[in-house]
Amino acid sequence: MMKLLKIRVFTIFIFSLVSAASLSYAEEKIDYTPHIHGTVRTRFELATESGKYRFQVRNARVSLDGKIAPMIDYYVNADMCDRGSIKILDVWARIYATKTLGFQAGQFRMPFGVDPFRGPNTYIFANRSFIGKQVCNVRAVGVKAMYALPSVPLSIEAGAFSPTTIGNHSGWNNSLAFAAKATYTIDNVKIATGFQSIIPDSVRTNLVDAAVSWSSGRWFIEGEYMYKHYAARRHKACHAYMLQADYQMPIKAGIFNRLSFQGRFDGMTDHSNALRDEDGLLTTNDPARNRVTVGATISYIKSKNLFLHLRANYEKYFYRHDVTTTPDSGDKALIELVLRF
Repeated sequence: MMKLLKIRVFTIFIFSLVSAASLSYAEEKIDYTPHIHGTVRTRFELATESGKYRFQVRNARVSLDGKIAPMIDYYVNADMCDRGSIKILDVWARIYATKTLGFQAGQFRMPFGVDPFRGPNTYIFANRSFIGKQVCNVRAVGVKAMYALPSVPLSIEAGAFSPTTIGNHSGWNNSLAFAAKATYTIDNVKIATGFQSIIPDSVRTNLVDAAVSWSSGRWFIEGEYMYKHYAARRHKACHAYMLQADYQMPIKAGIFNRLSFQGRFDGMTDHSNALRDEDGLLTTNDPARNRVTVGATISYIKSKNLFLHLRANYEKYFYRHDVTTTPDSGDKALIELVLRF
């Protein structure tokens, strides 16, 4: 009798475990179908000082992402027309050991900075800030770990990478590049800071970043500061800064359903890309400058990944009196069409 009772209890226990596992599996049902997205940015630009103009397909990005298991996902991102060139940008796989701890390996942006992480479908302006384009525009091949604290709104990312460019995966190296980033969120305020150490050529370059963003209703405001130091003082340290604001409002104008206005002030001191010249010296690739950008965008928004922006921007640059500008680096007006699908 006792043996029969034990068998029944054991059977009920096993059945409970199987039921719980089945329920857990049902709760974690995931669509394993790959998702394909694209972003097309095409524009007309006018250099107001020289009167020169150009048309461009600035981006034609296509991405593929999906999952092969509840805790394993992947991402592939290529630009089919970056001003006429094809570029493979991101190729990575990611696995989560727990819901809060994950590991990612492949080619991707080093975890550092805020504005540098925006893509063509999330840009606020037609042209990126100096922080995101000149001072810190780094993709690399490597691995990173991600951890989100369970009881505190704090997330941390840190990784190690090859110091060579993403166009060269075969070289052997004696040193590594590193990056780390922490993000803290409280209500509608987000605070981020990070550290990056890279070796574009043979001079180690260390960067520190801090950013604060605030969003409420129709408003979004963000400020970011970045400091770039060159080892052995091979070049004077670079300071870069940015403050931007975006105001959005709903409208009804034909197919368009949103109108927004943007403003940005950004600048940087003399900057070197840390690549040596023929004499083995670091030179100033980007002279010190400030810029004021104003713009307006009318949009059709269907969903997060189905929308169209028609954007107009004007950029006013401020240089030292001894700097000669080109159409690329001088005042300009532009109209841009952004399509996300």
